[in-house]
Amino acid sequence: MAYKTNTTIKTRNGTLTAELLKTCREKLLQMKSDILNRSQQAAQNFNQIDKASGDEIDQSAAHQEEHTFLINQSRLKSQLLEIELALGRMEQGSYGICEETEEIIESDRLLAIPHTRYSIEGAEMRENLIKKFAR
Repeated sequence: MAYKTNTTIKTRNGTLTAELLKTCREKLLQMKSDILNRSQQAAQNFNQIDKASGDEIDQSAAHQEEHTFLINQSRLKSQLLEIELALGRMEQGSYGICEETEEIIESDRLLAIPHTRYSIEGAEMRENLIKKFAR
């Protein structure tokens, strides 16, 4: 299990330093800002499309663009949720702890994927379970 000491999280297997937590938080906030900007820009571009005029081919193309827009917005919303959840875990003091193994997540993994919920071992365990039950 983990506990929070100031801004350092300690487990029986290691420590997440205040510097690592700060770096990950900055990355998460930058990712959040980027996603919000991309979402807003996509919405502005989508709203500029003339959906009501044109022949059937134009309308079909507009429907396809709308479909693509909605899929992309859904993906961005999912990414934003993962980032918000990671920031929430930071506030609770559980950031950097694998939800599968309850052990510390590798620092390199956190730096590469700051919103991750699983260590490499934990991710492999989940993948194996999914494969096992997908048969």
